[in-house]
Amino acid sequence: MNDGNDTTEAFSQVHDTANQLTAGTGSNFDQALTMLQAGGPVVFLLIALSVIATTVVLMKLWQFSRINVGRSRHGHAALQLFKQGATHEAIAMAQRARSPVGEVMARAIRGQLRGLPEAKVREEVMRFGGEVLESLRSGFRILEVIASLAPLLGLFGTVLGMIEAFQQLEAAGAQVNPAILSGGIWQALLTTAVGLAVAIPVVAVLNWFERRVDTLAHEMENLVTQLFTEDLSDTSPMQAETRTRDDGSNGFVASAPAQ
Repeated sequence: MNDGNDTTEAFSQVHDTANQLTAGTGSNFDQALTMLQAGGPVVFLLIALSVIATTVVLMKLWQFSRINVGRSRHGHAALQLFKQGATHEAIAMAQRARSPVGEVMARAIRGQLRGLPEAKVREEVMRFGGEVLESLRSGFRILEVIASLAPLLGLFGTVLGMIEAFQQLEAAGAQVNPAILSGGIWQALLTTAVGLAVAIPVVAVLNWFERRVDTLAHEMENLVTQLFTEDLSDTSPMQAETRTRDDGSNGFVASAPAQ
């Protein structure tokens, strides 16, 4: 009998807890809806802009992930294989990356393998790289517009709210109630807060996207340039001996003649 009472009490407590959570959720939703209504059409417009920005950001993240932006390890490995004379292995390594850097290296190495002039190979590689970068930058203009427009819309809503608050204050006449002015002010400032809340994340994400694209462009140009040039950072022993014999010295500065 006691077990039945305990079970009933447990179910009752769970039911009460669920009702409290539901009531709290409904209360929070009602408060959010009230604030949105207080902000007026400007807040709803800002919410629409935030939805658009979120959609663009998710699409760009998927695009960056699909083509492996930022992965250049296979491109560097292909360059080393090409320098060692393993041309076909270098092409296979570059294609294994499935990234813009790998594709650029594969095209450049194939051009070298076919004996094409350096100018033509560079032109084709630059054309392909430009198409990739332009594709990655698509959608950035939308984010730029939202990032610059959202704070202005918030400020515009604040101005409209302040005008309405002072109109209500004027209509009150001699019976001025400070609550009327304060209530109008917080409702007006709400649009500015929403505008900044929309713009700040968009600006941060947009700068991150642009940095990734700039890094990719530099990486492609750097690897292609190394493909056609020699590394002058290291000096071979034969070159060092030749330079020493020609200069008649063992360093960059010759010894001064004896007095």
